[in-house]
Amino acid sequence: MRYLLAIMAACILMAFLNTASSIGEDISDLNNLISCNEDARMNSLDLAFFLATHNYNAVPRDGYVELNLNGIIYKLIPNSEKPGLCDIES
Repeated sequence: MRYLLAIMAACILMAFLNTASSIGEDISDLNNLISCNEDARMNSLDLAFFLATHNYNAVPRDGYVELNLNGIIYKLIPNSEKPGLCDIES
C-alpha cells in the first residue's frame, strides 16, 4: 500500500511539472507548432482546441482565436489552404 501511494504521488508530481514547464512558451515555439501542422478544414474552434491541448491559453472567438501568450494578446486566424494552421496578428 505504501508503494502505491508513492507511485501515485510521483505521477501527480510529474503531471504538475509537465504542465508547468509548458507555460511561458514564446512566439517562436508557437510559430513552430503552427508551421509544422496543416489542416485546411480547421476552424477557430478546432484551432483553439489544438492550442489548448498544447498548453496555450486560447479562446475561440467569431472566426478567429484569441491567444494570451506571456501577457500579449494575439489574434490567430485559420488560413485554410495556405501553409501552416493560421495567420498571427498582434
